[in-house]
Amino acid sequence: MASIVFAILFYLATLLFVVGLLYRINTYARTPAPLKIPTTPAPTTTGGVVLRMTREVVFFESLFKSNLWIWGFGMLFHASLALVTLRHLRYFTDPVWAWVEFIQPFGIYAGITMLLGLLGLWGRRLFVERIRYISTPSDHLMLLLLIGIAVSGLMMKFVAHTDVVAVKGYFLGLMHFNVQVLPSDLLLVAHLSMVVALLVVFPFSKLLHAPGVFFSPTRNQKDDPREKRHLSAWAAKLESEKN
Repeated sequence: MASIVFAILFYLATLLFVVGLLYRINTYARTPAPLKIPTTPAPTTTGGVVLRMTREVVFFESLFKSNLWIWGFGMLFHASLALVTLRHLRYFTDPVWAWVEFIQPFGIYAGITMLLGLLGLWGRRLFVERIRYISTPSDHLMLLLLIGIAVSGLMMKFVAHTDVVAVKGYFLGLMHFNVQVLPSDLLLVAHLSMVVALLVVFPFSKLLHAPGVFFSPTRNQKDDPREKRHLSAWAAKLESEKN
């Protein structure tokens, strides 16, 4: 019964995650930018904008310039999360890709550094007065959810091992709509429950800064207001109607 319940939850959570994410991205893409507001100094060419966005997404350039220690914890968390996520591809591939096998030991330690990064970011919301003032309960709950996922995953590795072969068989079965038996492991159930919760809340939370950064006009606009007049689609339509 637990296997079937989790199968239903994962199917629904994945559907909500994908549909919700596409909906929010579509909303971002359709939102007009009536003004030219790139944060200067800004690039004046499309290639420069691409390079700037790459530095922002990969290296968190603006955060590095504004606060070095917050950048450190943020970089530690995001880099570790990326490695941990890639490590988990072994549960969804058969045979496992060679490069996924190669990163397995690094992914284990990335789980530890991911937790350290999360604790640092949570400490920022607890002890930095100006950040604590603007933090909402949802900010703390989101961090607690991510910390819970990290802690339960590390405990399954270092404290109470679960049957990873059965877990892999379960997820491979889900991919082919063939529900297998999920190990009756309390830590595994807690871990997967929190992952389901994360998938559900992601499209409605501040975690949407991940795709949202690509639609930030302060980052994705060229600094060329003198060379080219900027008009959003709706403003251009109004102007054409007047003429």
